[in-house]
Amino acid sequence: MTLPRIQFGRPQQLAALLLLLFSLLGLYRIAHAPLTETDYRYARCGREMWESPSPLLGYFTSCGNMQGDGTFAYRVAGLPLSMQRWTLLAADHFRKPENRLYPGDTLNGSTWEARHQLSYVNWLLRLPFLCFGVWLGGALWWVARRLFGNEGGFFALGLYSFCPEVLRISTMPNNEILAAWGIFGLIYTGIGVAHAMQGPRRKWKPRILLLTLALGLTAAAHILAAVIGYIVAFVLMIYLAERRRGPVMQAMVLAAVGAMAIVFAFFSFRIGPFSYVFTAGAARFWFSLNGAGLFFANWMENAAIEIALLVSLFLWFTVRRSRYFGNTVPLLVALLLLPMVSTSVRSAPWIWALPFLFAFAGGVFADALETKYRKLFLALSGALLLTQLLVAATWLVS
Repeated sequence: MTLPRIQFGRPQQLAALLLLLFSLLGLYRIAHAPLTETDYRYARCGREMWESPSPLLGYFTSCGNMQGDGTFAYRVAGLPLSMQRWTLLAADHFRKPENRLYPGDTLNGSTWEARHQLSYVNWLLRLPFLCFGVWLGGALWWVARRLFGNEGGFFALGLYSFCPEVLRISTMPNNEILAAWGIFGLIYTGIGVAHAMQGPRRKWKPRILLLTLALGLTAAAHILAAVIGYIVAFVLMIYLAERRRGPVMQAMVLAAVGAMAIVFAFFSFRIGPFSYVFTAGAARFWFSLNGAGLFFANWMENAAIEIALLVSLFLWFTVRRSRYFGNTVPLLVALLLLPMVSTSVRSAPWIWALPFLFAFAGGVFADALETKYRKLFLALSGALLLTQLLVAATWLVS
């Protein structure tokens, strides 16, 4: 068995630079944004999931049985705080009784009650979500680079890294960044599985396992995101698999079963709370442009992104070479997600569409850079990214 060769050339260095800038912007916001009631709610209920104190008889946490509200974000928010508590209590155990700092297990209180005993609550609570934001940016770059080349990947990642809305959801406890990360990975993992099925069977198993993990984690973040991602991935896999459509059906059934097991584990293998996944109506949705409309109407924050998308749409409609599978798939997925709203659980599916929009823009601009107008589009791309960077920096300090 040979390990894959890892290269870190100029393309990887440029992508790392963009992700570093994204991280610095995120760290600045984490350092300056005060903790809110919502932050403490995620911390409290996340810690209860890990520490299992049974706050109310018959309920999973003091937030209730999580009636469709994904458990993933709560566990991500609560794990670092629970680990710090376990570490402090373990160290205290080796002290003499008269020298112990936490007699009577005083760290059992809520995060608010223990805020003077737990350290760096702000950072422990929010940094994991910034890590998922960086992870999603890296996945977007990897997919866009594979499809469109270095320039397409760089442009897509630049739009992502300097988008204020992406920075906002990457620096606070929420399920949106996790659902966006999950549905993007789920759909493109499904495409990868379909391509792998054209090759030897020995390459199928690890990709199917990855598909199962992606589906399970997406479902743990938001059931609606998992349902949409599952359907889109299935349709694309059937389209790409050609004469391997039988194995595609089997792979998707196995992935669904494995995903349910992952979600069951997120509910600590408790049947009662887990049953709400099927009865709470978290996958109910309707259509409204209010959320997407607010995003695009906020031209002060998103002007450069909107110009990039308008130029991309114009080229996609007018230039035939832009209308191929790699460009069309992210556009169609984005158009599917933008008008959606969940009716039973508060969420924002239009946010899940943003990585697909950035991938679409990266693909179309990569096509334009291969034409005789290359210098014009290079200048336009650089101006848009620089403008959006300045906008993001201004938004942070305002």
